[in-house]
Amino acid sequence: MERSIPCLALVIPCYNEEAGLPHVMGTLDGLLVSLKRDGLLRDDSFVLYVDDGSRDGTWRMIEERNLHNPHSRGLKLAGNVGHQNALLAGMLEIRDEVDCLISMDADLQDDIHVIPVMLERYAEGCEIVYGVRKDRRSDTLFKRCTAGFFYGLMKQIGVRVVPQHADYRLVSRIVLEALAQYGETNLFLRGIFPSMGFSSAVVAYERKERQHGKSKYPLRRMLAFAWQGITSFSGLPLRLAGLCSLSALLLALLLSLLSLLTWARGETVSGWASLMIAVLFLGSVQLFCITLIGEYLAKIYAEVKRRPRYIVEKKR
Repeated sequence: MERSIPCLALVIPCYNEEAGLPHVMGTLDGLLVSLKRDGLLRDDSFVLYVDDGSRDGTWRMIEERNLHNPHSRGLKLAGNVGHQNALLAGMLEIRDEVDCLISMDADLQDDIHVIPVMLERYAEGCEIVYGVRKDRRSDTLFKRCTAGFFYGLMKQIGVRVVPQHADYRLVSRIVLEALAQYGETNLFLRGIFPSMGFSSAVVAYERKERQHGKSKYPLRRMLAFAWQGITSFSGLPLRLAGLCSLSALLLALLLSLLSLLTWARGETVSGWASLMIAVLFLGSVQLFCITLIGEYLAKIYAEVKRRPRYIVEKKR
């Protein structure tokens, strides 16, 4: 049974997007008008810009836009809480007002022309529709290799993710209600949505080049985000620490056996260099294991404090 025409919200997290925001706003306003004219959306559908503690004129521009267009709305967070939490704030704050929403980044690299296809999949009964890149030709060789390694690793350790999918997705109200029950601080939405089990579909698209501003995800932040995803959904790194310890123990036993055999033949065991190698190796394994345990303890510490993931300062 097909659904009725939905009330849709486009949720756009923004952080220091002053340079490109006028173009983004004009493009998305035009998109909504077109979709409403074609009978794909209800007239009360809107765009929600979530200001993630920007330090430039992003919020001022959102407020000015709202004065002239009530279907262009804003949500200002009290501080910078990161892309995932800003996205979560936008989704949860409007979940009672919409039938479904589509999240996307403010750089417009995600192809908005596939939104009608997403709405078709929603009308057919899908609760989640993932926007998936056809290829990564626009990325550097290093980024393509690291992305392939990340998705392959996530699959190997049992984390359900959609390959080549970022945060361009349509989710229905029932999914948003389920998402509100997730109280974790260490948020990785790309792993949460596939793990829910709702009916889903995939829509492929060509990712465009960024036209304005700079990427908010340099290499350091991308690595931190990948590590967040791995440690938020799998205890395998802790088991890896145990495996390293076992391997070090076996190596130490093997070295001891070789030393005893050498001593039994009446030969002198060479000392300082081999001893230091063994000490440094065992020490590095121990530090690695302690670091992994500390990472998970830090996550537990963040979770048990139960601090709010975001604080809303203003709404427009």
